[in-house]
Amino acid sequence: MLEILKTIILDFQVNNFEVGIPRKIIFEKISKKASIFIGVRRSGKSYFLNQIIDNLLRTGVPKTNILYFDFFDDRLSFFNKDNLQLILDAYFQLYPLNQKSQVYYFFDEIQVVDGWESFVNRLLQNGNNEVYITGSSSKMLSKEIATQMRGRSLSWEIFPFSFAEFCFDLELNEKSASSSQEKYLLQNKLEEYLIQGGFPEVLNVSDKLRLKIHQEYLETILFRDIIERHNSDNPQAIYKLAVHLINNISSLYSINNLVNYLSSIGFKVSKQFVGEVITWFHDAYFLFPVKLFSTSLNKQNVNPKKIYCIDHSFVSSISTSFNSNFGSKIENLVFIHLCRNFQKINYYKTKNGKEVDFIVSDKLNDIKLIQVCDSVSNEKTLERETSALFDAMTEMGLKKSSLITRNEEKIIKKDAKEITIIPLWKFLIS
Repeated sequence: MLEILKTIILDFQVNNFEVGIPRKIIFEKISKKASIFIGVRRSGKSYFLNQIIDNLLRTGVPKTNILYFDFFDDRLSFFNKDNLQLILDAYFQLYPLNQKSQVYYFFDEIQVVDGWESFVNRLLQNGNNEVYITGSSSKMLSKEIATQMRGRSLSWEIFPFSFAEFCFDLELNEKSASSSQEKYLLQNKLEEYLIQGGFPEVLNVSDKLRLKIHQEYLETILFRDIIERHNSDNPQAIYKLAVHLINNISSLYSINNLVNYLSSIGFKVSKQFVGEVITWFHDAYFLFPVKLFSTSLNKQNVNPKKIYCIDHSFVSSISTSFNSNFGSKIENLVFIHLCRNFQKINYYKTKNGKEVDFIVSDKLNDIKLIQVCDSVSNEKTLERETSALFDAMTEMGLKKSSLITRNEEKIIKKDAKEITIIPLWKFLIS
């Protein structure tokens, strides 16, 4: 067994590894805390570990001071919490002098080993060690990690590629598109991004293959990360509910309506069941419910919610109606962009019933109103979208808001209030 582990350790030492497209993910390493990267399946977590390793090597860390294990390796299927110590035994037999040196531990998909947390906690007792972990969200939820690691970890979310990451071959900054040529390049990139989405595996593949890969993602997420994990005895109802929500991305839903829908197609389920399943969808970084903005938790919970998905192209591969609804596509895209930057995201409804797609706030409680629309070239559409924003600004005491459209760009002022109309490509690189 030790010889197998030594072979795996040495394989890493002598082999090259792929770093993939650079990620624009900022995280801080805290002494005596493991850095845990979680997110939906196939979002590029393993490549991100490789990028951290590459950065360490570039700063002069000897490769022999880096220990990397991918627990999806079939040679590691024998592991349990009682024999994880063998990893250290094998490593320090190969590099005995490193017992007094700083060692960087990288454990990819360690959640397949039950009870791994105590092993990692023990590694962290040595303040020189740094530990980096990835895991499928099905077993690495932030709330579970907080309990299991007893405060010895920080979790960071990994999403599929953002638009800025998708444009890795262009030099982007907030002043990009200063020329017509740069603007044209970004607009073309956006059109590609709208089709391909952000999952690394489907970039630059054929439409047919992307469709197949996305559909396999759906099967894996539903059956491995949700149905098997929660030991559900009603898998078909879960599958039908997922597809129904995907077909209604960016729309309002209520638990009662979803129960009635499932009942109409032959599934007799309770409101509690539907509520639990939506929570499972959210936990797996698959579908995201968004509540009404209110200072009353009761109002947030009883009012209809909106639903969004982890990736707009993924939705296109599953939905029967999403491709023809460009407004829903860019709204979903804006939502995921906001998820990368804001912790609190709600939708807003004015006192006279007008809806604003997003109201967000950051750690400093800086509140922003954001509306999304395919185009406001039609005067009635412009009036509808801006009147909702102006009313919401008045109620919230705000002077500025944003309206995201496909291509339009201008500023509208009224009564000392200002709406900035921003083209989607510019918003996504800001």
